[in-house]
Parts: sequence; structure tokens; C-alpha cells
Amino acid sequence: MSERRVIVFPPSETGGRQVRLDGDVLGTAYSLHDLTVFLRNAGLPHWDEVDVAESGLVEWHGGGPEVWKP
Repeated sequence: MSERRVIVFPPSETGGRQVRLDGDVLGTAYSLHDLTVFLRNAGLPHWDEVDVAESGLVEWHGGGPEVWKP
């Protein structure tokens, strides 16, 4: 799974960040917890929030794992 690409886009004006995996939209995350759940459902069942925040698999645009509002 390490070759897969996760992109977390900048927060929207209403809050939340679009999340894509290999070009497919997984949804809009409103927290690191939401993002973790999306990735667990996409095949990383043992990942926790620390794994997601520190992973090189995740490409953060418009702020890192602590930014969820504009």
C-alpha cells in the first residue's frame, strides 16, 4: 500500500478537507479522526491518528494534520 497516494486538500470555506486516494474522492474530513477512519476503510485497518499524521503516504495541501478550518 506504500505506493498509494493520499492527498488532503486545503480546508474549504465551510470547513473540512477533501480527501483523495489514488485520485478517488474518499470524502470530506473534518478532523484527523475522520481522515483516519477513511484510510482504515480504504485498507489501512491498523492505523491510528499518529500513524496518519506522521505518514509520508499522506500529502497535505494548505496545512498539516492540525489544520481543519479555513
